[in-house]
Amino acid sequence: MNNKGNFVQGIFKELRKVTWPTKKETTKYVINVIIFSFVVAMILGLLDLAFFHVLENYIIK
Repeated sequence: MNNKGNFVQGIFKELRKVTWPTKKETTKYVINVIIFSFVVAMILGLLDLAFFHVLENYIIK
């Protein structure tokens, strides 16, 4: 049981060393992730549309 207690204490000791982001930084990071995800989705959607167009008009006929 002592090893488990030391392990848990070690976890909390390491968590105290972590520098957590502020609320402002977290908000900025979340907005960046949402914008990046939207841009990637748009690029993939346009590629899908282009490939569909090529397949429909040139290959499947």
